[in-house]
Amino acid sequence: MRKKLQVFISSTYTDLIEERQIAVESVLNAGHIPAGMELFKSADKTQKEIIKRWIDESDVYMLILGGRYGSIDPESNLSYTHWEYNYAGEIGKPRFAVVIDNEYLESRVKEVGVSVLERTNITKYDVFILDVLSKICKFYSDLKDIKITVLESLKEYERDENLSGWVSGQELSTHKGLEESYVNLLEENRKLQEENNKLKEKERKENEILGVPYKEIKDVFENNTVIIPADVDGEGSNEERKVNLHLLFTVTADRFSIGIDNRMGMSNLDNVLFFKLAPKLMEFGLIEKTKLTGSTAQRVQTSKDGLRYLKFAELEKNKMKVEN
Repeated sequence: MRKKLQVFISSTYTDLIEERQIAVESVLNAGHIPAGMELFKSADKTQKEIIKRWIDESDVYMLILGGRYGSIDPESNLSYTHWEYNYAGEIGKPRFAVVIDNEYLESRVKEVGVSVLERTNITKYDVFILDVLSKICKFYSDLKDIKITVLESLKEYERDENLSGWVSGQELSTHKGLEESYVNLLEENRKLQEENNKLKEKERKENEILGVPYKEIKDVFENNTVIIPADVDGEGSNEERKVNLHLLFTVTADRFSIGIDNRMGMSNLDNVLFFKLAPKLMEFGLIEKTKLTGSTAQRVQTSKDGLRYLKFAELEKNKMKVEN
């Protein structure tokens, strides 16, 4: 009889929704039973006792370790994920882990920001990951690696005679409870997928300007240039220069925030910004043009979407400083 193993899946939550989802699906596809407490708020001793019972009743413990340490359990002064990992080890549960690859973590930071990195309990995270790496673990650089690790690991544990697993529903007089468990697991998986889709949609919208991702607009600007004449505003340069639109917009942001008028006697730099740069920025709604009361002159200044673009550029610049 092929036994079904119950696998307790442990990880931080908001940063690893996709990873948990693929782990749950992989355990189910392998014919086993996933379990976990990611939707359960571990906040007091009573609830921790419930988690202990879930780990006690599971056959195997699986850890997914990303770039975050997680919220701290005040009793143990460890993160709840770290505490679960230690408890599973203390009671002798077979443990295996998948740990995020450094390059993949860096790509996640570039994609969604520093929210996937531990910034508060760095020392505790370093101690935890060193402990995990000293045991059975594999690295993952995409979701496929998690799926492969789950399938390979469970094949090994299936052959372990010390793991009793669960009896097949076909050999029980009634398997109503088991069916309900599967229904609950499928519903949990559906909720995880739904929440993951919502988070992706939220991230996409938060990084768009007029429906276009910031990075796509930046790429366009970096691949287009404006010619700056020699000695603009007395800077002392004897040669004209080509400057990409992104750089020129960000370094002259203060001028655009005040507004640049096309009056007689405007400076050479303002002339370049008004007639060469502003029209290109207006194509993406980053600059708006207004008429001056009682004058034939016009003014160009940063729009609300232009301010969003500059905010994204500043956040990106600060992120690069932190990484370097």
